[in-house]
Order: sequence, then C-alpha cells, then structure tokens
Amino acid sequence: MASVIVTLKVMPAGPDKDLEKIKEDSKELIFEFTGDKPEEGKEIIKIEEEPIGFGLKALKIIFVYDESKGATDDLEEKIGALEDVASVEAVDVRRALG
Repeated sequence: MASVIVTLKVMPAGPDKDLEKIKEDSKELIFEFTGDKPEEGKEIIKIEEEPIGFGLKALKIIFVYDESKGATDDLEEKIGALEDVASVEAVDVRRALG
C-alpha cells in the first residue's frame, strides 16, 4: 500500500482562540486516526500557522498515513467538532509511492 500525504486547513472560531490547544487536540485525533505514535526526535505531523487577516490565523496540518486507513472524512468531522474550531477542510491530498 502507498502512503497518503494530507494537508488539513483548520479555521479557529476567532482570532482570540487558543491555537496551541487546537494544535494539541488535533494531533491527538490524528495519532488516533493513523495509529502511529510519535517517536523520540521524529515529527510525523507538521503544523504551520497561516495568517488570514485581522489577526485570524488558520492552521495547516500536514501528516502522512497509510492509505489502507481510508478517507479522512471522519477525522475532519472530529477536528471540526473541537471547541474553538469553526471549520476543517482537506486542501491537499497526495499519494506518495516508495
């Protein structure tokens, strides 16, 4: 099976929301979805902050998982249901071979 590289764009409910808490809660849900555990010194999730405007920043969460796990729809719903999250969208999905 191949690996899938996914970029999720997570929009907080406002510029005053705690992005660090959203990051940590999202990571937990992603590890639950992928079944992976972070190894010492190895980051399997990359999170970037993207300025939107008027102090609002979106989170771009990039992670890799085995395609046998299926689509990320359930994961997106769980992250979208987190407190202080307005929306979640998969903005990039790529298949990585090798």
